[in-house]
Amino acid sequence: MNATSTINLARISAMDCTQAARLLAGVRHAALSGEQPRVLPRPVIEESWGRMLLDGVDPDHDFRSRLLGIEELEERRRASPLTEIMPVLRDALVSVADAAHHIMVVCDPEGRVLWREGNSAVLRKADSLGFELGADWAENTVGTNGIGTPLVVRRAVQVFSAEHFVETHHAWTCTGAPITDPRDGRLLGVVDISGPLNTMHPATLALVDSVAKLAEARLRETHVTALDRLRSVAAPVLARLAGRAVAVDAHGWTAAVTGMPPTDRLSLPKSLSAGHAWLPSLGTCAVEQLPGGWLLRVEEDPQPLAATRVILDVSGPRRWSVTVEGGGAGGWTHELSPRHAELLYLLSTHPKGRTASGLADDMFGDPARTVTVRAELSRVRRYLGGLLAHRPYRFPEDVDVEVILPEHPANLLPHSTAPAVREARRVPEP
Repeated sequence: MNATSTINLARISAMDCTQAARLLAGVRHAALSGEQPRVLPRPVIEESWGRMLLDGVDPDHDFRSRLLGIEELEERRRASPLTEIMPVLRDALVSVADAAHHIMVVCDPEGRVLWREGNSAVLRKADSLGFELGADWAENTVGTNGIGTPLVVRRAVQVFSAEHFVETHHAWTCTGAPITDPRDGRLLGVVDISGPLNTMHPATLALVDSVAKLAEARLRETHVTALDRLRSVAAPVLARLAGRAVAVDAHGWTAAVTGMPPTDRLSLPKSLSAGHAWLPSLGTCAVEQLPGGWLLRVEEDPQPLAATRVILDVSGPRRWSVTVEGGGAGGWTHELSPRHAELLYLLSTHPKGRTASGLADDMFGDPARTVTVRAELSRVRRYLGGLLAHRPYRFPEDVDVEVILPEHPANLLPHSTAPAVREARRVPEP
């Protein structure tokens, strides 16, 4: 490896374990001291180290918050959708982890360890590291690691030895993949395989990522079954109604519709209740509860006032939202997927608008990838409606757009690999 090459885990894993750890420790030392390393850290690791330096995480010592109590741990387990997919994760990973001298760890979106199973000897070693049930393994608490870093970047990450920011973790290798809820794109947590550094294998990354996607597929199957049940209840009700109406589940997914073209999903207010509500795509609706969802009947006469303000919050490392205020839309908030957070941020930087090819260039460095951009913006328009104009894509001139950014530019949408976002992260603070 020469001075211009980047760490390659496949090559690292083929090296003697001690030699590989020493090489990575040298890269980390050079990066922390501002020197030129022999080889460059992988981009996902380098960017994570940058966040740790900004957050003030101590690279030499592990300072963590308290463990969750038993009651709080059990309450988080009961409330987590991950509970229903634990059999999938166990069947796919626990026996493999045990045989490979690893443990499987499952955490919630805050990085708290909710489940931990696998090789008994490794479990005991994990105890000494603070890798316990109820422990906090968020990136900004314990540095770059296979739980906290996937939570931030929203993709599978393998962290080997001295790629961990905190030195006390260098004897370990860990590989984690995020699990998202297919119903609303919400981050549910991370499944991780961890063990002593001599057990590292680059194929673990593909294994863990595949199992996370398998778990998401199981959640998707459960969701389809629930929609079918709602449809069987709603169809007879809608058949008796005149005008426009739609039956949706709690996440806004459409089960049945009458009097208007079908749509896959509507964005609902977080606190929807029986009565009346304003929705961007429908206007004012009468809301009635159904078993497993809601009946929305469009009220044809009342016309909502136009929204006057859009607040785009991209200040957090893992969650982002858009809020619509003013007129009949007061206080309406929608949590954004990683891709939609990127797109809306990029549009906010171009008040006069951006073409599909321009956004494709911003997102992928390839202006030809317009099909993907148009498809995603079509999904955005399902919840923003007329608040997102097109030809070119933009926010209307009469809407006040406020963007809430992170304190440090380097922390902007840390999951994003879009060239325009990466460039914005490099902009120095004023």
